[in-house]
Amino acid sequence: MPMPHTHLDAAGHPRPQLVRDPDWHDLSGPWQFAHDDADRGRSERWMAPGTTEPFTATITVPYPPESESSGIHDTGFHPVLWYRRTVEVAAPAPGRRLLLHFGAVDYRAEVWVNGHPVGRHEGGHTGFTCDLTDAVDQDGAQVVVVRAEDQPGDAAQPRGKQDWRPDPHVIWYHRTSGIWQPVWLEDVPDEHLTAVQWTPDVAHARVRCQLRLNRLPSRPLRATVRLAQGDRVLAEQRVLTDGQDTVFDVAVPALRHGQELDDLLWSPERPHLTDATVVLSDATDDTPVDTVSSYLGLRDLGWDNGVFLLNHRPYFLRFALQQGYWPASHLSASADELRRDVELAKEIGLNGLRIHQKIEDPRFLYWADRLGLLLWEEMPSAYVFGTPTVQRVISEWTEAVTRDLSHPSIVGWVPINESWSVPNPALVPEQRHFMDALYHLTKALDPSRPAVSNDGWEISAADIWGVHDYTQHAWELRERYGHASLRRGEVVEQWPGAKRLTLAGTRHEGQPVVLSEFGGATFEPAQGEAWFGYDTVATEQEFADRLTGLVAAAVDSHLAGFCYTQFTDTLQETNGLLTPDRRPKIPLADLRAILTRTRRQSPPAA
Repeated sequence: MPMPHTHLDAAGHPRPQLVRDPDWHDLSGPWQFAHDDADRGRSERWMAPGTTEPFTATITVPYPPESESSGIHDTGFHPVLWYRRTVEVAAPAPGRRLLLHFGAVDYRAEVWVNGHPVGRHEGGHTGFTCDLTDAVDQDGAQVVVVRAEDQPGDAAQPRGKQDWRPDPHVIWYHRTSGIWQPVWLEDVPDEHLTAVQWTPDVAHARVRCQLRLNRLPSRPLRATVRLAQGDRVLAEQRVLTDGQDTVFDVAVPALRHGQELDDLLWSPERPHLTDATVVLSDATDDTPVDTVSSYLGLRDLGWDNGVFLLNHRPYFLRFALQQGYWPASHLSASADELRRDVELAKEIGLNGLRIHQKIEDPRFLYWADRLGLLLWEEMPSAYVFGTPTVQRVISEWTEAVTRDLSHPSIVGWVPINESWSVPNPALVPEQRHFMDALYHLTKALDPSRPAVSNDGWEISAADIWGVHDYTQHAWELRERYGHASLRRGEVVEQWPGAKRLTLAGTRHEGQPVVLSEFGGATFEPAQGEAWFGYDTVATEQEFADRLTGLVAAAVDSHLAGFCYTQFTDTLQETNGLLTPDRRPKIPLADLRAILTRTRRQSPPAA
């Protein structure tokens, strides 16, 4: 096999779990830019190679035009955006193809190269690829034009925390429109891998591998998979494939040695990653066709008797709610900023983050995998129920789950938060059907992780009961969640939030109960305008005392974990553990001591 790359080589790559040589070509940086409020760009053929007049501004990709980092910094309503860039790249050699990748374009994208349409995509939080091979000119100067459409008032469009009003209000923020994740070129073989997925099964000493090709192969191919940790080869297996999709199990004999599992398994405390190399070759003469490097984490997830299990051991979740928002760049971020958030979460004593209303950049997921941080992934919500919402959410959520299911850091899927887009599931059957369908869709795509159809309240189909309870009194948390009967689903308070906790007919079958939103007291070290949503504290000491009491109550309970609201201040929502520029609001050592507190007394028996 070729000399394998390791997961260390994937740092900074926009697609870290599928890396190939030669190196990718980053298209971040200056692009020509234009707003198109009258939506006349198509009729006036702004996509034509010689059309430059409309593009009077320059934007820094991949930052959204609403953000300061983009160089545009216009937060008004501009539903149609155009981008243009001339790229110096030669036409691919015979037997090769040239691909243009977009990490995310919010919300609807069309792409032309040299005036030829090469791709379109709907969904603002997942990526897509355009094949440029038949559109490029031989002279090496390729004109790439992108039209992005993001309607601020379309409430059926999955938007998450992006505001539909002109200015941020309550818990919603400035919009992130157009290109907001990396854009890059890649030269690939004519027949090549487009997806590599891994699902570990530690109990049965194996890993399921799923490979997808760009098309049906023109002749039978052989796939060779090698798994290794450092210099230690754990498995090598060859299979024949004559289809576009191939699924097979790779035996990992080392996982049968129960006394040495800690040196192999992935966890936040010991984030061992397993490097993977996949080589496609001609099944007849073994001529190489394509080679990619990937990685995975060997770990198992489970739940039983109200307890969350990681690698078959009880594991208490210490999370914070992460909006994934930066003051100067909104939902977009640099590779260094993404890494730093993972580092900070661990430094302050958390073992996980609940990514809220955002499908996070794969570069962030990479650092969570590498440094050891658990994540819940959550679908950005629409805000009305109807057929367009159903179709859009199902399509984009399917793309997100299938893209991200190989990341060991992701330990939970949340397709809906707080009944957003399904405001009356107790009274409108089709809304509850949609919630439950999303749960079952998620389990069909990935049965290895817990899924929650609706986090916060009005729980129906769910592997974890997520409860949102913003009481500011520690004694109330102890009263509600401090009894052993909680592990049997007997919750003292059925209305801890704005709506009932469970829907009629929902049965508890050993699911863990997690306080998946709590706390949320507003504290600004510097005076400023804030959203006073849950409560306010005036001083650093009052903030520390409030946090200490609430976290202690959660830890001393029979909950399976907590998720504090929130990780950082975000615009008017100044209830973070950190300021917007990622500084702890109390001394880091004190914050860490509070969040890592261990149980000091046994909760009262049922």
